Amino acid sequence: MYGKSQIPRSSFLTTRFISERVAMTGSVEDREVLREVWEGRIPTVFTLAEEDVTEESSPDPFYLLLPRMSYLPLTSDKIYKHFCKEKPTENQQDLLWFQYKGTPLKWQHPIGALYDLFKGGESLDNDEGLPWQVTVHLSNFPDQTLIPYSSREKIESNYMSNIKEADQLKHGGRVVSTMLKKDHMQLWAGLQNDKFDQFWAINRRFMETSGDENFKHIPIRFHLSNDGSVMQKLVKPTSETGALVTIGQLKDLYYPSSILVIQGVRPSDSTPLQWLSKHLSYPDNFLHIAIHPA
Repeated sequence: MYGKSQIPRSSFLTTRFISERVAMTGSVEDREVLREVWEGRIPTVFTLAEEDVTEESSPDPFYLLLPRMSYLPLTSDKIYKHFCKEKPTENQQDLLWFQYKGTPLKWQHPIGALYDLFKGGESLDNDEGLPWQVTVHLSNFPDQTLIPYSSREKIESNYMSNIKEADQLKHGGRVVSTMLKKDHMQLWAGLQNDKFDQFWAINRRFMETSGDENFKHIPIRFHLSNDGSVMQKLVKPTSETGALVTIGQLKDLYYPSSILVIQGVRPSDSTPLQWLSKHLSYPDNFLHIAIHPA
């Protein structure tokens, strides 16, 4: 088990750390923050659902350090091999799905966003602490709740669709339109293989602006803890006066009585959305913000 002082995640990614880096770097890319975000890990223990246990004794739990920036299906090979001794038949592994306290986990959202949604608020039941306790199912796929994924190509397709949407919001689609097939392949390979430099060599293009320009809009998805829904709003990085809009102003506008959690932290109200978008976005280029009652 992990104590609070032993959590192997981005240990320096705190509200204070972010505030200090914003003050130091302003609009300049801060590679130290980017790497801290990338290296965030969530200690997780997977246990097999009772209805899928076929042996007399239940299989041992399986422990993993899940990358915040990745997706659950990209970890499924290791998990399936642990709980199933036989080689999976065609489409059998596709039935694997994950659940936390009775709620299916939607694989199309980044792992860190899911964790912040279910475990990021003070009002939530966090008695079990870490590791995150996730149930693995090998049958009865809830296709009314979850989107089936038939292959890694399906996951890649979903990811690239999100990239295109984010680029449309930030740059009017300019970056994606100039990318070559090898660029797409390198971006996806960097994410799949957890390679920071390989991924950011391409992803940097989505973060670049000319001179004092900002993004046209900030790609944001709000994950609401009260009902698990996901909302999107058209958010500009600057006000009508040209001043940078902050996370505090965004909160006051849409969720004034809530706690906002991004990448496991609660940024200072004075942190500009433009800076957050450049440094705390997930690989799909969206800020995924968990909304919890204060």
